[in-house]
Amino acid sequence: MAFGFTLFAGMATGVGSVIAFFAKRTNYRFLSVATGFSAGVMLYVSFVEIFGKGVDSLTAVYGESWGHWINVVSFFGGIALIGLIDNLIPSAENPHATHAESETAPLHDPGAPMPDFGAVSPAASAAALGMHDHGGHEKLLRMGLFTALAIGIHNFPEGLATFLATLEDPKVGAAIAVAIALHNIPEGVSVSVPIFYATGNRRKAFLLSLLSGLAEPVGAGLAYLLLRCFVRDASVGVPPQVMGMLFGGVAGIMVYISLDELLPTSRAYGKGHDSLLGLVAGMAVMAASLLLMK
Repeated sequence: MAFGFTLFAGMATGVGSVIAFFAKRTNYRFLSVATGFSAGVMLYVSFVEIFGKGVDSLTAVYGESWGHWINVVSFFGGIALIGLIDNLIPSAENPHATHAESETAPLHDPGAPMPDFGAVSPAASAAALGMHDHGGHEKLLRMGLFTALAIGIHNFPEGLATFLATLEDPKVGAAIAVAIALHNIPEGVSVSVPIFYATGNRRKAFLLSLLSGLAEPVGAGLAYLLLRCFVRDASVGVPPQVMGMLFGGVAGIMVYISLDELLPTSRAYGKGHDSLLGLVAGMAVMAASLLLMK
């Protein structure tokens, strides 16, 4: 089940690519609300559920004082880990940049005119929705490949988070998987658009978009192997101190992803209070789900 949820979340990048190629119009407001909703789910479940599970596991082993200290260190350790990944990965452009209608139209309509990126000045592109000064085909291909790599590496710890959460509580894992899947949809668009313009190959753009999301089940596989190193006998279960530290780290990773990726992306796609509405709705749905599951 844990692997299945993680695979479902990762495959959503392919859904984003399919939307880019077949949808007549890109619903930016939906993407804004969806990514805001995803951030709300991840923030709420991190602070209310996962962080608390880490405290419970660690205090049971190390006592009240040391248990809280180790949990907090694990939380900020997770933030440091994803922050380090964020700073070390190569990135030609912003992986979460929005794309204007004139950019996405030729993907699903071969008769649509190709956008003239060179005619848009850097100053004008900052004001226009997603109209970047892309330059030539080589730069476009480099941007698309680096975007796929960047998103793939970011998806790695997300797979870890989904897998571990599902092992502890399948209901919480399912909620996290849905939240991550929602935020992977615009990432699929971000990968497929520049690769299509660089190569003219829809299949290649779709496959690279899909592969960037498959880093999530790879992250789940690594989590499983690490746990097997700690747990020789599967019947014994995962030691509570190990799960406690992992949960603290996962909570930190999810908070970082929400604040550094999801909310800025939601603001870029939306208008007015779209991102805030999505954020509050995500928190409310997650809160209601946890209450109903008790």
